[in-house]
Amino acid sequence: MAILEVSHLEKQFGATQVLQDISFSLEKGQALSIIGASGSGKTTLLRCLNFLEKPDGGSISVAGTTIFSAEDSPAQYERDIRTKRLHFGLVFQNFNLFPQYTALQNITLARELLAKEHGGESHASIEAAGRALLEQMGLADRADHYPYQLSGGQQQRVAIARALALQPDILCFDEPTSALDPELTGEVLRVIRTLAEKRTTMIIVTHEMAFARDVADRLIFMDGGVIVEQGDPHQVIDHPRCERTRQFLARYAEES
Repeated sequence: MAILEVSHLEKQFGATQVLQDISFSLEKGQALSIIGASGSGKTTLLRCLNFLEKPDGGSISVAGTTIFSAEDSPAQYERDIRTKRLHFGLVFQNFNLFPQYTALQNITLARELLAKEHGGESHASIEAAGRALLEQMGLADRADHYPYQLSGGQQQRVAIARALALQPDILCFDEPTSALDPELTGEVLRVIRTLAEKRTTMIIVTHEMAFARDVADRLIFMDGGVIVEQGDPHQVIDHPRCERTRQFLARYAEES
């Protein structure tokens, strides 16, 4: 059974159709790359999956349970929305760390709030888990550093650890290297590659074409709010079937 099933998802902003008939599935342990030009709907799709935007049509199911349907009433949509968001962890382009908290506090904050609300987990266990994630990111010695004391690459690795802290079913990346200097891009991509090797279920919106091809199990090319082509990453990037995909990849190669 697919861990994620997206069926006929739609999203409009005013008269502008941003997502149109978006359908795909993702198996547990797979990494999905999404590529496309700016304005193609990639980020809006991630925001809909993470309930930061409300879709206008279609459905989203996780592990066989429908967590969004266009037929839901507004009350149904809003009910348990925080619980629905826990299925997904989102790593933003610009880190979005809380400047007043240390690296460790940024990672543990959401889990601490959940523990206060629902109980069942001690501060000590939450802190130990946060320190383990920092070690996994190669940042064990940065636990007490504030964001301004960290490089962009280090901040993004803290953001990845924060997204992992709540143990989401699906980890989402929204162009995780776009705000980084070129020399810092590699350290973040290495972390994502390691997560893929550990079979972390991921959706990665990226402009790193070689990375998208080599790390992902599946790849989607979006343009104008629709899925133009999807399939094996090597096939889509190296031997695209659709003319629009060929045009995008050719232009991207020229710009690179």
